[in-house]
Amino acid sequence: MYTKVKRILDLILAIILLVIFAIPMLIISIAIKLEDGGPIIYKSRRMGKGLKEFNTYKFRSMKTKRKELNSDLSHEQMVTRVGKIIRKTSLDELPQLFNILKGEMSFIGPRPWIPEYYVWFNDEQKRRCDVLPGISGLAQVKGRNGINIFKKINYDLEYVNNLSFKNDIKLVIETIRAVFSKANAEITEQGIKQEIQDLRENREMSKVG
Repeated sequence: MYTKVKRILDLILAIILLVIFAIPMLIISIAIKLEDGGPIIYKSRRMGKGLKEFNTYKFRSMKTKRKELNSDLSHEQMVTRVGKIIRKTSLDELPQLFNILKGEMSFIGPRPWIPEYYVWFNDEQKRRCDVLPGISGLAQVKGRNGINIFKKINYDLEYVNNLSFKNDIKLVIETIRAVFSKANAEITEQGIKQEIQDLRENREMSKVG
């Protein structure tokens, strides 16, 4: 029952926020285009509810010619000037309001991850996809990328097992607080590779055991 109410609330709030942030989103779009002429929106293939893949939308914050850049550049150095601002304020996530309108995401839920993660998931871990993925979730307010992949999954499963309006409201409040903190907000490509490696090793060990 609550999932239907949650969907209605998501739609109403998404429409309201799109109206409120229409001008800021236009300004961000122009700023991104003026900085290097590259695409405004960054699309990334992610896994959604029911293990169905979809594209998430974000304002592009990385330089467009990353392959031509010096490989010694750090992750931070590959972020554009506009990108640093919108990442710090989480404004780069605003295009995901369209994912919510399309029914692919919710405001609160497990973060959608790239499909490569799910290759190494067991059946229990895949239950994080029993609900719509969210812009923010329990794992995000409990430590973001400062906790390991297994703790993230456990927090996501805790959310799935205790889905309720009351818990969602708490997470909305905690998310607002987290926006003002940069701690563990980002994860590098190397960090993603390490998490996938940890999942693979854990899955292989469980098969041996």
